[in-house]
Amino acid sequence: MAETFVPPPRAIFASDPSSSRGRVHDETPSATRTSFQRDRDRIIHASAFRRLKQKTQVFVAHEGDLFRTRLTHSLEVSQIARSVARTLGLDEDLAETLALAHDLGHPPFGHAGEDALDECMKNFQGFDHNAQALRVVTRLEQVYPRFDGLNLTWETLEGLVKHNGPLIDKGASIDNLPLAFRDYEQLEGLELYTFAGPEAQVAALADDIAYNNHDIDDGIAAGIFSIEDILDVPMVGEVFHAVRKDYPDLDRKRMVSEAVRRLIGMWINDLVKETRRRIKKHKPQSAQHVRELDEPIVAFSRGLDAKQRELRAFLYERMYKHYRVNRMRSKARRMLEDLFELFNCEPNTLPTDWRNAAETVDEYARARIVCDYIAGMTDNFAIDEHKRLFDLEVIT
Repeated sequence: MAETFVPPPRAIFASDPSSSRGRVHDETPSATRTSFQRDRDRIIHASAFRRLKQKTQVFVAHEGDLFRTRLTHSLEVSQIARSVARTLGLDEDLAETLALAHDLGHPPFGHAGEDALDECMKNFQGFDHNAQALRVVTRLEQVYPRFDGLNLTWETLEGLVKHNGPLIDKGASIDNLPLAFRDYEQLEGLELYTFAGPEAQVAALADDIAYNNHDIDDGIAAGIFSIEDILDVPMVGEVFHAVRKDYPDLDRKRMVSEAVRRLIGMWINDLVKETRRRIKKHKPQSAQHVRELDEPIVAFSRGLDAKQRELRAFLYERMYKHYRVNRMRSKARRMLEDLFELFNCEPNTLPTDWRNAAETVDEYARARIVCDYIAGMTDNFAIDEHKRLFDLEVIT
């Protein structure tokens, strides 16, 4: 039987690329793409996006090609975001753009790397991966002749910055925000006190759906925990029991794939149902109306949210605190601390372009340059760079 899904008409509150608030630097419009499609293409062609292929979330890239990287995760998030946006009548291209861009600021070695860099930068106003993503797309990508960064639309930058909701209360100061945010001159123009637009809200929860379910897949594949271990987790265990009942002779790999597939579908269906309930309640008339509401319009139901918290608690205890993961975190922390200390104390050991920038500024600016260099590394490059600098038997 043929599939019969018919996308709904465009929602009145969807972001409209023809009404975009524009870019910081004026450019001639594309003859073949909307402004949001152009943003998506710029993200895909960015060097920071390519480097996500060897940046990981929980494991380390050199441990094998079995586990997800930041790149494969971003692609999975973008698929979910497009699907949800299509179902709700939102702009698919903007949702996809934000999904593809959301991890651009992550350093090597996942959250372990972020913690290490934040500690290294504690005397220099810290490190935050969300703020670093803004820095990447507005400053560090240097490919255009007239400006630094990718010159993305207001809507993309706003969605990237407010990935987790409003940054400040209305009228509050931005002084407590990470420096990488405050360094962006147009930051306050992104309306930091409101929620993001609807497509950005979709991309943020698509991220939750992807990592919740794919951590189950990777955790079992790595032998960190077993199917039996997860059977008591609400909703997740029920789905695994149902798959076993439907396919009693199914091998483990197919069983996990089928369970994860069903779970992703359940998460998406709940998100769409709850969001439609909120749309009916608030009756938004524009994307700006969505931003100015007193709650997100895109959300999971209260029931699923509770089950999601129980899954995260299980993963935290059984996966993120596993001794193998802790060993990786320890090694990652020490490697990045070594690299930061060396480059900061001896900037002449940096590659030429980075050295030229680091040797002509004060200690605060130099620390940020060193942080930018390290944050841009892949897992494998960081490991190799550490060997080149600290292993006397390695010829550089």
